[in-house]
Amino acid sequence: MEGSKTAAAIVTLVVGLLIGGGIGYSAGHNKNDNTKMSSSSSMDTASADGVTVGGAKMVRTKDIVDNAVNAKNVTTLVSAVKAAGLVDTLKGEGPFTVFGPNNDAFNALPAGTLDTLLKPENKDQLTSILTYHVVPGTYTTADLKVMAEKGQTLTSVQGGILKPVMVDNKLEIQDAKGNNVSIETPDVISSNGVTHVITAVLMQ
Repeated sequence: MEGSKTAAAIVTLVVGLLIGGGIGYSAGHNKNDNTKMSSSSSMDTASADGVTVGGAKMVRTKDIVDNAVNAKNVTTLVSAVKAAGLVDTLKGEGPFTVFGPNNDAFNALPAGTLDTLLKPENKDQLTSILTYHVVPGTYTTADLKVMAEKGQTLTSVQGGILKPVMVDNKLEIQDAKGNNVSIETPDVISSNGVTHVITAVLMQ
């Protein structure tokens, strides 16, 4: 179906889970309404090349895939996206904001969970999980902090809700189960989105 194809296509953007960047979006939107607006001022604070992810320098002129494949701390995520056959989609225009779990985040899942998700018969479930980590539009740390102050939320490509929150003056992302997840590397810019590398898999 067209809807499932769209979700599958976007899921791939999750690998950007560790790279991101692009056109700015304003945090000044209505709750649960990710409205596209110019936010160049917030992008200015996170636009320079040089951010290192997994030992590799991220370059904003490269797309999500070209950046991600060089980062050693998100190889599990990259493998999952490849298994789903979604790599080509990651070279799409976007932009998207991705919250990318690092390898330790996947390793913390119950034993056997990842192996099960990577099986062809569980592709739909894997797609749903990955797209829950992707939000249409570009939301930098500055945008997310403003949203946290206003109590606003984000609607993921999968349709689930994510909520930026401030905990001890640190920005975290709260999932549907109420878990607050830390951001390991924020504002990683690529040509088609912004990625925030996170320390746990977001749950619904």
